Amino acid sequence: MPPMPSSAGGAPGHGPSNFDKLKMGGMMGGSVGMIMGFIYGTYHVMRFGGGINGPMRTLGQYMLGSATTFGFFMSIGSVIRTEGHSTLAEEAFARARRQPIIIPRRRVQWGANE
Repeated sequence: MPPMPSSAGGAPGHGPSNFDKLKMGGMMGGSVGMIMGFIYGTYHVMRFGGGINGPMRTLGQYMLGSATTFGFFMSIGSVIRTEGHSTLAEEAFARARRQPIIIPRRRVQWGANE
């Protein structure tokens, strides 16, 4: 899927809005979920049969349920991931990446009177 144009849904010169990111994440997650639901649903129908609802309805339920779940979490994740720069997160990352403070060990002489 090509990247979203920089002027999509917002003013020219600005990036996509949070709502555009939400929609894009939902569409990507929905398509991945639909494929995963098809794969798992087909396996289930072939292994256990269609059951009371029949094979097509069972497969559709797997596909719709998986697409809804994937789409929901992907849309929320895409908005959270691209929300902006947090100074708190940048400071925490910088602290985690800094060189450790090394304190030299004292040499202890065993048996010496101090």
